[in-house]
Amino acid sequence: MRIYLSRPHMSGQEELRVAEAFASNFIAPLGPQLDAFEASVRSYLGQDLHCVGLSSGSAALHLALRMAGVGTGDEVWISSMTFAGGIFPVNYLGAHPRFFDLSAASWTIDTDILAEELAKAAKENRLPKAIVPTDLYGQSVDLDPLEALAAQYGVRLILDSAESLGAAYLDGRKAGTGGDAAILSFNGNKIITTSGGGMLVTRHKAWADEARFLATQARDPAPHYEHSTVGYNYRLSNICAAIGLGQMEVLDARVARRREIFARYQSALSRPGLTFMPEPDGRHSTRWLTALIIDPEVTGVTREDIRLMLLEHQIESRPLWKPMHIQPLYAGAPYHGSGVDEGLFAHGLCLPSGSDMSDAQQDEVIDRVTARLDQGR
Repeated sequence: MRIYLSRPHMSGQEELRVAEAFASNFIAPLGPQLDAFEASVRSYLGQDLHCVGLSSGSAALHLALRMAGVGTGDEVWISSMTFAGGIFPVNYLGAHPRFFDLSAASWTIDTDILAEELAKAAKENRLPKAIVPTDLYGQSVDLDPLEALAAQYGVRLILDSAESLGAAYLDGRKAGTGGDAAILSFNGNKIITTSGGGMLVTRHKAWADEARFLATQARDPAPHYEHSTVGYNYRLSNICAAIGLGQMEVLDARVARRREIFARYQSALSRPGLTFMPEPDGRHSTRWLTALIIDPEVTGVTREDIRLMLLEHQIESRPLWKPMHIQPLYAGAPYHGSGVDEGLFAHGLCLPSGSDMSDAQQDEVIDRVTARLDQGR
């Protein structure tokens, strides 16, 4: 039986929630399940926030950037190591990305480099319209300095929290609650899923109201279809939201299980030449995926040696995200950093981390990786 990297894990409540939607005949995009799902996420995050259920995390980012005023020719400063869906909306709006490296201590955007470049940009009157740092593999960005920098320079801060719902800061805040807005993803491989979907979370009621308007084809109030601006078909399906309601009931349990899986890997595989993703003081990661780097100079084994060996045994693993500044699409785009992210991509691997993975399946992964490491080259 194939061992997947991170597959959907149902709670048993999803079918009941979907059945309720069918019984009420709310099969159209909007309905009480969507309202309840938005309320459930808002209650979980625990702040005075507004949540808008959308068709994907990318849709949420697109709307957030538009409401931040991003347009043709503007710059958006963004983590280079991210999923493509976390950058493409910049292009949708005709804006230009400027990419930033990660901190080796957290594997999230390097706030020292960001601060230096903001100071230079302010003197040269070329500040970005928005900053979009990524919560990577369930690890929250360093929020305090990011919010301080955004306030200092008057730049909108939009947090890409697609991978980190359920993560927390030890001061009580949760991932997805900072900045002007945050985006969440409920794709099939995330901690919890709606089969496909996302959410915009914002402290600005006006942004939430506008997001709902734009996401339903920007239809003006009228008995007929009246449009004064371009809109999108971005609202989350009521049926998908019903799945999300069942998933929200087990979110914390799913996080606990993934952290347990990470800890078992770390305990069993720790050796010279293997480095697991750090967790800085003050942050509580979801460990969405167990990410590590393999130093071939020390272990005698490359990341690809391990990945291909696992693939032969029907075990799915995956390299870390390829940084956007070295993608063909963004060749020549400005980049600031020393290549920490490039090193993580060159030697990084994500191991199977699904919360429905059994201990026996994880033991198989551990045994096969251990045996390959023991062989060296």
